Amino acid sequence: MYYLYHIPGKKIGVTRDLNTRVTLIQGYKSSEYEVLDQSDDIDYISDKEIELQKSYGYKVDRKKYKNLFKKMIINVTEQTSTFAIPLNKLKGHLMDNMGMSWETSHGTFQLDMQTIKWITDNAKMSMYNDKRSYVYNKAFAEYFKEVRANIKCSKKPLKMFENIRDWARTRGLYDKGDTMTQYVKLQEEAGELAKALLKDDQPEVVDAIGDMVVVLTNLAHQRGVHIETCIAEAYKVISKRTGKMINGTFVKDEN
Repeated sequence: MYYLYHIPGKKIGVTRDLNTRVTLIQGYKSSEYEVLDQSDDIDYISDKEIELQKSYGYKVDRKKYKNLFKKMIINVTEQTSTFAIPLNKLKGHLMDNMGMSWETSHGTFQLDMQTIKWITDNAKMSMYNDKRSYVYNKAFAEYFKEVRANIKCSKKPLKMFENIRDWARTRGLYDKGDTMTQYVKLQEEAGELAKALLKDDQPEVVDAIGDMVVVLTNLAHQRGVHIETCIAEAYKVISKRTGKMINGTFVKDEN
């Protein structure tokens, strides 16, 4: 899905990931921008972007979005993965290609928030071409081997969650999946829960809540922590919280 967003007084743009492009990269909260349109038709959304940029009086992009959206080229050797992008523009291009994967002699690499951070922190400019940047494959592989080996769990792993992680592991979710995809999946499941609640459909409510727990279990694992730890930490905080019910909502006391 492509989103046509508007930052009042600043710009109109298109992205597939509002949180990454507008919030993480540009620094605007969801309350500071609006979605004008959305579509899975890249031709339509590209034309609409230019049309609205003109009507709002903003700077009009030289190229349509559909002509900018191209899969990033990565040249792989035994030693390195080289991006046809200069260092100062690397992060933005990596973000635009979230989810992209490539094969190396050290395994399969994929772009997610963790890998993008590692790449931007460790990439070097090519000595032969300042419009190219690269990372060493072995160092990249060792980093993620260490990340996967140090999943944190301060509580005894529970069998149900272990079953979920085993299921995800055998299907390649942890090797080839990414946290942003899981986050989008969580929003989809939350939407299903909202529909079920509005219809008072109890079986669907149970199914949606279960799906959300599965997604959260995998998202936590991809971020290097067990969901058991997340729950324990949350309970540690709320167990000490005092307050009262107001209009059906628990309102905590202000300290």
